[in-house]
Amino acid sequence: MSSSSTAAPSVNAREPSASLEWRWKPFDALTPQEIYAILAARSDVFVVEQNCVYRDIDHADSDAWHLGAYDAQGRLACYLRVLLPDAADPDIRIGRVLTTQPFRGMGLGNAMLAAALERIRAQWPDTPISLHAQAHLQKFYGAFGFAPSSDVHDDDGIPHVWMRSPAR
Repeated sequence: MSSSSTAAPSVNAREPSASLEWRWKPFDALTPQEIYAILAARSDVFVVEQNCVYRDIDHADSDAWHLGAYDAQGRLACYLRVLLPDAADPDIRIGRVLTTQPFRGMGLGNAMLAAALERIRAQWPDTPISLHAQAHLQKFYGAFGFAPSSDVHDDDGIPHVWMRSPAR
């Protein structure tokens, strides 16, 4: 498996995301500092801010690919992970999508999802992609070709919906 650290594809140079370093790596290529930053951001966003007490370290990270954007000081701005298909689920799954507090409101979610989808479709073009979205984000993910594949349901006190994008 190879890793890359490149600018996000298809991002306008005048956008804040253009000044970030985008890193797309399998778990084994992550540095200890990157792993710490990722786990700290996930805890800050999902456990503290959203008040969801759940087991974030779910033993899936080691088999996943990770996309993060870092500023010039090495701070994690946004992040998501990509789980590969397995016997239980034939889809690629995007999850743990977040933007850290200092970087919100800059459109990084759009840039990050576009970058992730470009990489996923280049590496695994014949595989559908699914994600478990907070229900209020259906329109956001819909703009990227995702459609609901379940009813809205409760997940740790937050309404969620499964969404899917077919293989291309």
